[in-house]
Amino acid sequence: MTTVYVTAPPAVASGIATALVEAELAACVNRFDCRSTYRWDGEIVREEEVALLIKTTGDRYDALRSRVESIHPHDAPCIERFDETDCADPFEEWIGENVR
Repeated sequence: MTTVYVTAPPAVASGIATALVEAELAACVNRFDCRSTYRWDGEIVREEEVALLIKTTGDRYDALRSRVESIHPHDAPCIERFDETDCADPFEEWIGENVR
């Protein structure tokens, strides 16, 4: 199992999540409101974002990343991959059944 962490503006986060599940690139996407502080173009930026925790498989990560990059409005979207070393078997099986 692979978990992908993506942040997105609130206006597009739900659409990204839905697109990934509909395309069977993700079995599930959890969304959490968050406040981000970061430097962009030499300025400190503080904004509301949504953190997405995307459950997928290692085999589908590249396609998922490509899809996120194509629909995300930021020039340099936050996309981070975490490969799980331990996951409950039934949950991992469910992910495998729902990601194609």
